[in-house]
Amino acid sequence: MKKIGLIFLFVSSLFTLSNCDSGIDEKGTPEYISKIREWQNKRIENLKKENGWLNLAGLFWLKEGENKFGSDKSNDVIFPEGKAPAFIGSLILLNSEVVVKIIEGVEVKSNGTVVTELKLKNDMEGETVLEYGSLRWFIIKRGDKFGIRLRDLDSDLLKSFKGIERYPINSDWRFEAQLESYPVSKRVEIPNVLGQLDTADVSAALTFEKGGVIYKIDPLDAGKNYFILFADETSGTETYGSGRFLYVEKADSLGKIFIDFNKAYNPPCAFTKYATCPLPPKQNHLKMKVTAGEKNFHASEE
Repeated sequence: MKKIGLIFLFVSSLFTLSNCDSGIDEKGTPEYISKIREWQNKRIENLKKENGWLNLAGLFWLKEGENKFGSDKSNDVIFPEGKAPAFIGSLILLNSEVVVKIIEGVEVKSNGTVVTELKLKNDMEGETVLEYGSLRWFIIKRGDKFGIRLRDLDSDLLKSFKGIERYPINSDWRFEAQLESYPVSKRVEIPNVLGQLDTADVSAALTFEKGGVIYKIDPLDAGKNYFILFADETSGTETYGSGRFLYVEKADSLGKIFIDFNKAYNPPCAFTKYATCPLPPKQNHLKMKVTAGEKNFHASEE
């Protein structure tokens, strides 16, 4: 469950693109529309942060033993030329632990302190972040694989990002849902883009009605919320091909749960090839077009 927990971290100050700006065809009370816009703006702000998804610049899987890294092409892990020294040091993977050793004279820091040799925590443990110039990197663990996730705070995508196209806000896509408990918790398989399978226990389904049809979806427990991985009949055309994500607050003081597809958002893999996104389980492929929330992302060609 620690691996699945990481996918609960995502969600601009710029309110941009087509119907988002004009309000054309928006439907709902002024208060409701204002709340959705606030959520959308916060979502963009988070994407632009240092730990957001717009600045990813590399993902490098480590081999057992020594992995030399730097911008020189003779390294095992090659950082961007012009952004990093030719040779920075070595990352040594042994017995599921990674130690970094920095070459003398190269000033790599972690939490403001110059690093010479350091055991690195991976993202399942509260990652150790290393810094050089505009670059930030740390270790990620996916199954039995260990890799470097590299960020560039001066990335081209971050600088060119102009927002995400969305469907018009429409309160008709907010549904009161019912929690339908399973007699026995079931084990749900969660695939990811690496071809790995994770699992999670699901004790209940969320059901909602649209157009006289009852739809059922398996949510993952995310503390105060449920987290939903879903695909629908817009996936691969109008929206991201591998589905979208959605948080749902657990029952309110009146015992009610609401699913609001206006808050459906793209997974990190819609923005970068350096993410390791989970995919919707088969039972969460909805046989309808969910024309709400974020549409597919297309990077600026400028």
